[in-house]
Amino acid sequence: MASAGGEVVVVDPAAAAVAPDVEHHAPAPRLTPAGSGGRLMAELLGVFNGLTERMGDDVATSSSWTLLFRALKLALPALRDAAGGRSLARALIVAASLADLQMDAEVISAGIVRQAMDAGAVAMADAEAQLGPGAAALLRESLDVKNAPSRVDVADEEAASAVRNRILSGYDVRAVILELAIRLDAMKHLDGVPKHQQRTTSLEVLKVFAPLAHAVGAGALSKELEDLSFWRLYPQAYAQVDQWLSGQEDDCKRVLATCKDDLLQALAADDELRHTVAGFDVKGRYKSRFSAMKKLVKDGRRPEDVHDILGMRVILDHLAGAGDGHRACIRTHEVIKGMWKDVPARTKDYIARPKGDGYRSLHIAVDMSEPGPEGKKRPLMEVQIRTKEMNDAAVFGHALYKGCLADPEEAKRLKDIMLAAAEVAAQHLRDEPATGDQTGVPAAAAAAASAGNIERAFRLLDKNGDGRISMEELTELMEDLGAGGKDAEELMRLLDDNNDGSLSSDEFALFQKRVELKAKLEDKDDEYKEILKQKLQKVDDTGLIHVYRKNLSDKLVSG
Repeated sequence: MASAGGEVVVVDPAAAAVAPDVEHHAPAPRLTPAGSGGRLMAELLGVFNGLTERMGDDVATSSSWTLLFRALKLALPALRDAAGGRSLARALIVAASLADLQMDAEVISAGIVRQAMDAGAVAMADAEAQLGPGAAALLRESLDVKNAPSRVDVADEEAASAVRNRILSGYDVRAVILELAIRLDAMKHLDGVPKHQQRTTSLEVLKVFAPLAHAVGAGALSKELEDLSFWRLYPQAYAQVDQWLSGQEDDCKRVLATCKDDLLQALAADDELRHTVAGFDVKGRYKSRFSAMKKLVKDGRRPEDVHDILGMRVILDHLAGAGDGHRACIRTHEVIKGMWKDVPARTKDYIARPKGDGYRSLHIAVDMSEPGPEGKKRPLMEVQIRTKEMNDAAVFGHALYKGCLADPEEAKRLKDIMLAAAEVAAQHLRDEPATGDQTGVPAAAAAAASAGNIERAFRLLDKNGDGRISMEELTELMEDLGAGGKDAEELMRLLDDNNDGSLSSDEFALFQKRVELKAKLEDKDDEYKEILKQKLQKVDDTGLIHVYRKNLSDKLVSG
């Protein structure tokens, strides 16, 4: 960089080079090295806050916070030293993905601890003692789901179909989703295992787990599993499809983003829809590599005959008492026809004529090519229009059928089994009214459900509910995190501003705010680094970076 005086500074890029990220996955949560009480506390609170913020309001209960806190205290010290900290980072990525899928605290807690169990750092007995029988049952079932494909030849479609049906009908759907999240993480870290194991794992994912993800309504997860398996199993075919799709991907994604904004504005401005629809949700997608391969190879289509490379789904929050929603979907189609060039031959009304599995949606296609002979040619965009109720029904019903798991009647039966099992399993995480001892949790934990992150964490640490964190409570936490009494004493001296030997909620809140500020600054630093890396850095043939000051800003030049 340039110094304050503006002189040129020459940097050798070899000394500062960063290895490219070979595995494509979400950034790992930021981890704090173990060592002092303050660092351990910051790590625990940072992870706890991040996960609770991702969880949906319908699973936000005091029982959930308590369970998640216990899981973190069990897993963080067990995983911190495993594989140089990478096991911990991966466990937190899995936990975050489960929270984003709106799983409850039992599933998220089981996901964190499952990674510790797979790393040999936690035993099942310890997990059950800390998390209770519900989470332990999820862990056992997820391990059964993990091992199910290894008992059959999944290359045989009948055998693979039988495994899929057995998993869906025989296990808690939450255990299935837990294993899917772990499988996705495993698929992103296969480079270190032998090639034959990579192929075996990828085949199991392609034949069993990717269809299961589609079946339980996790469409984005399913597509990612399919593409990763496709890439591992058929690298040359993947490269061909990737080259074809990549050539138009950037332009098509820009078109999707623009179309989404334009359509939302047009729908919100429509007089008829204003009286029948409370809100709109528009989602866009670009076709996955594996899905494109199936159309080209399995269906034998030519590239120009693949009509759903661009896709959009419009979900209408239909007002009660405003009809069955069919008219609102038709009106949405009329609005779209007024904006873009409709392709009538591609219209399919599955609302008027539902599919055999009960699937209802209005499918249309529009031509997104630029007008005129010189205009840019683009693939058609398929648009699915449905009400929220139709979409909710499709999540399990049609997904099961499309996931190659069952015929339409069997899909309906499995859907009922899955929903009933999930409802029963979630009952015990719902808090009863905070009166008497019926909840089985301390009054402080019950009150924490309605508090913010800072107050929630404080009350979970304040076990006796006296409004202060004592030295004994802090020492117990440090021991749970793999530290000791000296670290607790150090942390108390750091945070105890009035030197009364305990932490008040205000003192704890100040520490929490410091933790959150540090995380925000680090995230912003990463963002700025990427922007500057793209805009300012140029490397010449000699491998040197030259910087000089000009006017009011530093500018980077080569040569």
